[in-house]
Amino acid sequence: MITKTDHTQFIKSEAMRLGFLSCGIAKAGFLEKEAPRLENWLNNNSHGKMSYMEKNFDKRLDPTLLVDDAKTVVSLLLNYYPEQFQNPDSYKISKYAYGQDYHSVIKEKLKELLFSIQSNIGEVSGRAFVDSAPVLDKAWAAKSGLGWIGKNSNLLTQKVGSFYFIAELIIDLDLDYDNATTDHCGSCTACLDACPTDAIVAPYVVDGSKCISYFTIELNENIPSEMKGKFEDWAFGCDICQDVCPWNKFSKAHNEPLFNTNPDLLSMSKRDWDEITEETFKAVFKSSPIKRTKFQGLKRNIEFLK
Repeated sequence: MITKTDHTQFIKSEAMRLGFLSCGIAKAGFLEKEAPRLENWLNNNSHGKMSYMEKNFDKRLDPTLLVDDAKTVVSLLLNYYPEQFQNPDSYKISKYAYGQDYHSVIKEKLKELLFSIQSNIGEVSGRAFVDSAPVLDKAWAAKSGLGWIGKNSNLLTQKVGSFYFIAELIIDLDLDYDNATTDHCGSCTACLDACPTDAIVAPYVVDGSKCISYFTIELNENIPSEMKGKFEDWAFGCDICQDVCPWNKFSKAHNEPLFNTNPDLLSMSKRDWDEITEETFKAVFKSSPIKRTKFQGLKRNIEFLK
């Protein structure tokens, strides 16, 4: 007789086959602990101009409102730590944007995983989520034992640090559920000490409206003048709080060809960025997350760094 333990093991082995770093499983339901935290975070305007964060409050906290008869949240991690890094004489780009847009890469893997579940287990309904719907991905990953949420608010793991994407499958299938792990930040304050804009306002609390990633990607208007000189050459995103985290010394290069560093990005110097045209921008970054900031947004960021 095939049991839910067999189903659980099958899903985890399929996730590994598809190249995911790890797979954790949690019971779908209301996130009680996260509800007051999210409410306080919004009340403090920590989302800045990201008005979409105010929407779907209930759905963010309860996946059963997103998927009919949802029973399980399958959380998956996909490594993006690069083997090749940017030219040091360059404006900095967050490492997650070195290769192709992760949304499409992960969505394809999730579709294949769901198809495989349906083909081998039977009639299973569900939805795939990659950073594009109201799902608290870090909370679910932590709940399913994939890591703990660190003082920089990123999901951390002892074995591989934090340079990975988080995605979910929410399905109407009962499985064996994993247990949360313990916090291993200890007395370390490296991320708080290193943040040049003081966005980490307290351990485990990030004011998104002060984050370099927010200013360089999410903000559509002019960057506030009081931030001048604080960006340390970051033109798209920021990895400072991850780069200084001691757990990231265990990061290993990914094995996803679509995340390989764009050769143009490898060779670009500050001068190349300064002189980039819209035509070049569209050609070089057509499949990159960098296109999200659009040409004018990137030019704005570069001008701000001068």
